[in-house]
Amino acid sequence: MKSFVPISAALAALCNFTLAHYRFTSLVVGGRNTGEYVNVRRNTNHNSPVTDVLSKDIVCNAGGLSSGTATQIAPVAAGSTVGFAMDQAIYHDGPVSVWLSPAGSGNVTTYDGSGPWAKIWELGAQAGNGQIRFPASGQSAFNFQIPSCTPPGEYLLRIEQIGLHSASAKGGAQFYISCAQIRVTGSGGGQFSPTVRFPGAYSGNEPGILINIYYPVPTTYTVPGGPVARC
Repeated sequence: MKSFVPISAALAALCNFTLAHYRFTSLVVGGRNTGEYVNVRRNTNHNSPVTDVLSKDIVCNAGGLSSGTATQIAPVAAGSTVGFAMDQAIYHDGPVSVWLSPAGSGNVTTYDGSGPWAKIWELGAQAGNGQIRFPASGQSAFNFQIPSCTPPGEYLLRIEQIGLHSASAKGGAQFYISCAQIRVTGSGGGQFSPTVRFPGAYSGNEPGILINIYYPVPTTYTVPGGPVARC
């Protein structure tokens, strides 16, 4: 009986730790949730985050580069609103960003995300009066527009939320990532700029990644990865 209390406490701590994690599991098109891992590539690390920004896992999460052939492609019109839904609400404070990468002449189901990525949307922080707030916290779905200038073709659509609760030490930031497979339709003919590569977009030393959000309270915050691209 004496050993029951610490074991129970350990199990409770493990449960709370697990529940504090989350996943982007579904794509939302035309206001309809298309289902868990129908258009979103399935990862292999359950709801654990990526912490190594130089790893290939930063592209589409652990296992996300090998699950494309088991994932369907969603047709999406340029200029339309789409979104990602989660298995539970965001628990850790931090920003959200959304990225597009064209599969080129190949099929997106076999595309490894090694090409250019354009940030098309971000949700950062509100700082001032000695406080910083991340509006993404507590949310379980995010909607955004596919730019109307997006050329037709197949793309990886990547969403990333960074948990900054332990980010005061390098490698402490937690990256929650999913990639969906979409086929953009329309007559867009733009070229996105700027673009980045994953891995490569982050070193881990960026002030939006290596940061103490508690003390001293930041007076400003910039979402890492550069500005939202234009085309």
